[in-house]
Amino acid sequence: MKKVSYFLLTKSIGFYINLMSFVFPEKAAQLAHGFFSEPRQGKLTQKKLPKILKEAHPETIQFNEDVIQTYIWKGNETIILLIHGWESNSSRWKKMLPYLKKSGSTIIAIDGPAQGLSSGKEFSVPKYAEFIDIVVKKYQPHYIIGHSLGGKASLYYQYKYQNPGIQKMVILGAPSDFNIILNNFVRLLSLNNKVAKAMEDKYTTLLNQSLDLFSAKEFASKIDVKGFLAHDIDDIVVLFKEGKKIAGAWKNVQFMETKGLGHKLHDDELYQKVSRFLFETE
Repeated sequence: MKKVSYFLLTKSIGFYINLMSFVFPEKAAQLAHGFFSEPRQGKLTQKKLPKILKEAHPETIQFNEDVIQTYIWKGNETIILLIHGWESNSSRWKKMLPYLKKSGSTIIAIDGPAQGLSSGKEFSVPKYAEFIDIVVKKYQPHYIIGHSLGGKASLYYQYKYQNPGIQKMVILGAPSDFNIILNNFVRLLSLNNKVAKAMEDKYTTLLNQSLDLFSAKEFASKIDVKGFLAHDIDDIVVLFKEGKKIAGAWKNVQFMETKGLGHKLHDDELYQKVSRFLFETE
């Protein structure tokens, strides 16, 4: 019943946007952009903060008009930065945290734009990379772990800023091609060609480059950081071939293929391998 309701809702929204495009094309494109870029899940409040985040030391960073929420599990001088994905927040790391804590490291998680307790209404990979850069400058982490769009944002951050302080990166279930995400959205809402072209033009302008080049495989091909990449062959949110694209472009990466974990990739064996990759000396 929920799937039927969701189907009807998305098609109704798409029908409304398509109809508007013939009378108010700019407004239709803006409305489509809003549905595409504004997370509808993942926000938190102080009163209903998950237990795992209450155990951390919270620090809020104010930068211009942005408010960036971080959570710190204090340890030694080795610092790990955790980057969650779309419609999520820092509590998504609950199951991985025990494995990272065994190393004694200091662990820092960040709430992405418009998610958790961070500010904003829109989420985008470039904006997330800005958040990451601000947090990295403050805490100077050695390792970055990113999940889903947080993984793509992590790769984009390193591609853009080329931070020599980042020694290793772990990327879990990340999408590669922006065009695939956009085309999936267009199909989900059954948007007409007029709206689809307007969105393509909008994001080409916003990203200031061809959408074909705004891909995690392109970012990974330009970074020298040692990486660990995992993707599940049963992932229906981000298809396995997306992970293969990134792995094929990354010069120095270990690629782990999993099965039956889906997109969330919560698994003891996987987390043990991540720990060995980060902390065992070669």
